[in-house]
Amino acid sequence: MLFQIQTLFFMCLQFLLKLGTLIIPIRVPETFRGAGAAMELCQAIANTGAKRVLLVTDRVLVDLGLVQPVQDKLQALGVTVETYDGVQPDPTIAQIETGVTRYKDSGCEAVLAMGGGSSIDAAKVIAARVRNPHGVRWMAGLFRLLRSPAPLYAIPTTAGTGSEVTVAAVVSDPEAVRKFAIMDFRLVPQMAALDGSVMTGVPPAITAATGMDALTHAVEAYISRNHTKETDAAALDAVSRIMTHLPRVMADGSNLESRSEMAIASYQAGLAFTKAGVGYVHAFAHNLGARYHVPHGKANAMLLPYVLSYSKPRAYARLARLAEVAGLKQGGETEMELADKFIAHIRAMNAEFGIPDKVEPLKAEDIPVIAANARSEANWYYAVPRYMDRSTSEQFLMQLLPTGSGSGAGQQQAA
Repeated sequence: MLFQIQTLFFMCLQFLLKLGTLIIPIRVPETFRGAGAAMELCQAIANTGAKRVLLVTDRVLVDLGLVQPVQDKLQALGVTVETYDGVQPDPTIAQIETGVTRYKDSGCEAVLAMGGGSSIDAAKVIAARVRNPHGVRWMAGLFRLLRSPAPLYAIPTTAGTGSEVTVAAVVSDPEAVRKFAIMDFRLVPQMAALDGSVMTGVPPAITAATGMDALTHAVEAYISRNHTKETDAAALDAVSRIMTHLPRVMADGSNLESRSEMAIASYQAGLAFTKAGVGYVHAFAHNLGARYHVPHGKANAMLLPYVLSYSKPRAYARLARLAEVAGLKQGGETEMELADKFIAHIRAMNAEFGIPDKVEPLKAEDIPVIAANARSEANWYYAVPRYMDRSTSEQFLMQLLPTGSGSGAGQQQAA
C-alpha cells in the first residue's frame, strides 16, 4: 500500500514537471549541419565579438589532431583560444574547477566545448560556475543557477549524448561515489555544429556505445509518461535514423553520410529527452558509472533491454510503435509481439556490436546501495511507465551480475 501511495506522489510530481516544460520555453541552439559545420560555428563565434574563448576538450582529441583545425580557424578570425584538455570520462568537480581557473586567469569571454558528452557537460558546468557564486555541488538538481552561464557553444565529436541540445550536465563526485545532474534551461548552448566529418575517426567501440546511448535517449523519451507530440516526433525520427545508420557506420566508420545522419539523430534524441525525460536505464547507468566507472553509453546499452522488458506491461503499445519505425513489423503481429521484437532487436544489436549483457564489475554486496540511489534518482525526476520498489530494484540488478555471481535470480514484479 505504501508503495502505491509513493507511486501516486511521484506521478503527481512528474505531472508538475511536465507542466513546467510546456509553460517555460526551452531554448534550442542555432545549429550548423553537415561537413564543414564546425568551421561555420567558428565564424559565428567570431561574429559575436568574442576575443578570447576557453576551448574545453580532452587530450585524446588533441593528440588525434581533431582540435587543431578549430584552433587555427578561430585564431585566423582574431579569436584567441585557451585550450583546456583536462576533461576525462565522467568529468569530476576537480576537473571543472580547474577549467574555471583557466577561464578566469586567461580572461575568457565564452566557452566552446569540443568532444563527447563528458567535454560538453564539463563545459556547461564551467560556463555556469564562472558566473555563479556557489560551488558545483550546490548547483546539483533543478534550477539552482542564480545567473546565466557564460556564452556557450558546442561541437560534438560523438553521436550519442545529445548534450549540445539538453538542459542537463552530469558531474561525478568521487568523494561521495555518485554522479549528479545539474539541470537548468540556461545550460543549453547558444550554438552547435552537427558535423559528421569530425566523427569519422571515432573507433567502433565508442561508435557503438554512443550510438546506443542516443537510441536510449530516444526510446526512454518515447515511453515516458511526460511525452508530447513534439517529443514523440523527435524520438521517432531519431530511432528511425539510428536503426538505419548505426549499423552502416559500424561497418564503415568513414561513411560521412551516415556519420552526419547519426549526428542529427543524437541531436533529435536530445531534443526529445530534454522535455520528456529519461528513465531507469539512466538512473541505474549513472550509479554503475559512479561506482565502477562503466562508460555511460555502454552502461545504457547493457541496461536498455532489461529495463524495456520490465516496463513492457505498461508500455507495450509504444514499444510496438518503435518496432514499426525500426522496420521490424512484418504484418499480423500483436502489439505485445512487436514490443518483444523491438527488445530482441536491441539485444541482437548489442551482441553484434560487442556490448556485453552483464556488468562484469557488479558485486552483489553493492546492489542495495546502487538500487537505492537509482530509485531516488528515477522516482524524483523521471516519469517512467512503471516504478520499482526496493525489492524489485534489487532483483532487477541481480540479472546483471556476471555469470557465476547469482545472475540467474528472477525478476520480481512491482507492486
